[in-house]
Amino acid sequence: MPPELSLSVQYATPAPELPRWRLRRWVLHALKGAHPHAANKLADINMVSLTLRLVDTTEGQELNRDFRQRDYATNILTFAYGTDPSGTLHADLVICVPVLEQEASTQRKPLRNHAAHLTMHGVLHALGYDHIDSDEAQEMEALETLLLAQLGIPDPYLA
Repeated sequence: MPPELSLSVQYATPAPELPRWRLRRWVLHALKGAHPHAANKLADINMVSLTLRLVDTTEGQELNRDFRQRDYATNILTFAYGTDPSGTLHADLVICVPVLEQEASTQRKPLRNHAAHLTMHGVLHALGYDHIDSDEAQEMEALETLLLAQLGIPDPYLA
C-alpha cells in the first residue's frame, strides 16, 4: 500500500493552469505508481510530507545557485530530507514556472503534460530515485514514462 500524503502547495508566482487539486493528483499518482516498483525504497515510509512551491525565475535561480552551485533557474529542484523515526518522509519540491512554460513551448508539449512530468519526476527523486548513472536513469525514466502513459501523456523522452 502506498504511503499517505500530506501536501502543502505554495504559490510564490501565479500558475493558473496548476491548481492544487491537479498537483495533488499528480503527486498521488506518482506515489501509488512508484509503490509496486520501489518496495525497497518505500519499506520504512508510511507517510510523505511534501511541500510543492511554485516560483519565479529569480527565486528559482537563487535556490539553484545557493544549494546546487549552478547560477541559473532550473525547471525543478527536489530537497529530500529523509525519513523521520515515525516513518514520515519529508521533502520539498520547487518548480520554476517560467522555466516550465519556456520548456513546454520549446519542446512543443502542452504545459500540463510537462508540469505533470516534472511533478512526478520530483516526487520520484524524493523517494530516492536518481539519474546520475545510466542504469538509474533508465529505471527512473521508464517509471516516469509508465506513470505518464497511465494518464494519457506521451513519453516525454521521445524527440
